[in-house]
Amino acid sequence: MLGAGFTAVGGSLAGCTDDSTPTEDTETAETTDTESTTESPETDEPPSTTESETTTTEADETTTESDEEGLPASVGVEQVAGGFTAPVSVTFPPEDGVVLVADQVGTIHVVSDGSVRDEPLIDIRDRMIDVSGYDERGLLGFALHPDYPADDRLFVRYSAPPGEATPEDYSHTFALSSFSIETDTLAADTDTEQRILEFPEPQTNHNAGALEFGPDGYLYIAVGDGGGADDTGTGHVSDWFAANSGGNGQDVTENLLGGVLRIDVTETGEEPYAIPEDNPLVGTDGLDEYYAWGLRNPWRMAFHDGELYAADVGQGRFEEVNRVTNGGNYGWNVREGTHCFSPGSSNGSCPIETPDGEPLLDPVIEYPHSGQPVSGVAVIGGQFYTGESIPGLRDRYVFADWQANGTLFVGTPTEDGLWETTTISVDDSEFAPMILAFGRDQAGELYVCASERGQLVGSTGAVYRLTSA
Repeated sequence: MLGAGFTAVGGSLAGCTDDSTPTEDTETAETTDTESTTESPETDEPPSTTESETTTTEADETTTESDEEGLPASVGVEQVAGGFTAPVSVTFPPEDGVVLVADQVGTIHVVSDGSVRDEPLIDIRDRMIDVSGYDERGLLGFALHPDYPADDRLFVRYSAPPGEATPEDYSHTFALSSFSIETDTLAADTDTEQRILEFPEPQTNHNAGALEFGPDGYLYIAVGDGGGADDTGTGHVSDWFAANSGGNGQDVTENLLGGVLRIDVTETGEEPYAIPEDNPLVGTDGLDEYYAWGLRNPWRMAFHDGELYAADVGQGRFEEVNRVTNGGNYGWNVREGTHCFSPGSSNGSCPIETPDGEPLLDPVIEYPHSGQPVSGVAVIGGQFYTGESIPGLRDRYVFADWQANGTLFVGTPTEDGLWETTTISVDDSEFAPMILAFGRDQAGELYVCASERGQLVGSTGAVYRLTSA
C-alpha cells in the first residue's frame, strides 16, 4: 500500500550539518536549531572532545572508564583505500580481499589489495540530482542481495531529479533501484536498472539512506522525516500531538517519511517488491511498507545477533541510537531521545504514548550536544565488534559522531535502560576528522569511512580498518 505520490515502478551524514548558507526552511546546521550549543560547522573544524572520561547524561546514563573490563583507551587504524570525496558506505562481497565503497557523489568503487580500481562498480551520476558543496542528497546507501552472486542484484538508494509526480516546491525524488552485476568483472550494468520504489522528497536534508538486508532476507530501508526543521513545513503533515506542529515522524498513513521500511525484493511475483505478511500495519489504515516509525534522520543502520540498530540524528539537543523492533515508535517529533522535544514541550512534559496507547520507545544510547565527554552534533551510528584483533571491544557497539576529531564512542549493552558509553581515541594523527559510516567484514573487524571535509569537494575521503593501538 502506497500513500499519495508514492510509486512502486517495474521496468527499467555528509548528511549531518550544513557548511553552506541555510535556506529559510532548513537549520543552520542539519542537527541544530536555535537551541544548539555547538559551534558553527562553517569552519569545517570539528569541536574538541575529551577522551576516556566518565559521563553522566541528563538521562542518568553513566559510562565506564575506558580501561575498565579490558576496554582499550585507544585504537589504531590502517588506511584501506583513499581518494574518495565522501565515502558513505562500505561492504564486503564474498570475493577474496575485495571491498566495495560508495561515494556520495554517485559512484561505488572496487578496492582490492589496497588499490582502488580505475573503473567503478557503478557510476550513476547521470541519474542523480546534481550535488555539490554541503549536500545531504546523492548516493546514500547500497546493498548486495543476500544470495549474491547467485542473485546478482545490487540495490542502490539515491536522490533522483524531480519527476512528473514531484510537487513544484519539492526538492527531489527518493529512488531505490536494483542493477545487475557482471560477477566475473565486478561491473554493474546501468541499463538493467529496475526502479523499485520512488516518492517525492520535500526538502534537501534528512534523507537518511541506509539499506540493510536482515537475517529474514527482507530489505530494510531508512527514511528521514522529509527535512527542514522541527518536522514541519513543506511536505510535513499533521499528526496526533497538537502541541508540536507536524509531523511525518508520527504519521503512518499519508507518506513513507520518518521511519524504517521493510520490503521483500526476492519473492515479488509481477511486482517490483512484496510486503512481508508480518509488517506491523498490514490490514490497518497505515502504509504496509512501514516496519518502524517516529524517526527524524536514521542515517546508518546495522544488524547484530538478529537485531537492528539505527542511529537517528537529533535536532538541537540529543543524539540517539535505537534498537528497532517491528511496529516500534521512537517518538519524533514528540520526543528527542528520552526527552520532550520543544517547541511544543516547553513546560517539560509530553506524552510517553500515543492516544491509542502505543508506547514511544526510548533509545538504547543517547548523548547531548555539549557538556559531556560523549557529545557531538550528529550521530553516525556504528557496528558491533565481533573480531579478534581488539579483544577489549568484542561484543560492544563502536560508533561515532560526524564531527569525531579523532574520538570514537563505545556502547556496552545493559539489561535495562540506556547503555553505558565511553570514548576511545584513535592513535593516528592522519585519521580524517569527519566520520560518515562504519562497516564490518566477514571476520567481524570494523572499518570507518571518514573525510577531512564536511562538503562534497576534494578527495580526502578514506576507509580505515580499526586495529589495536
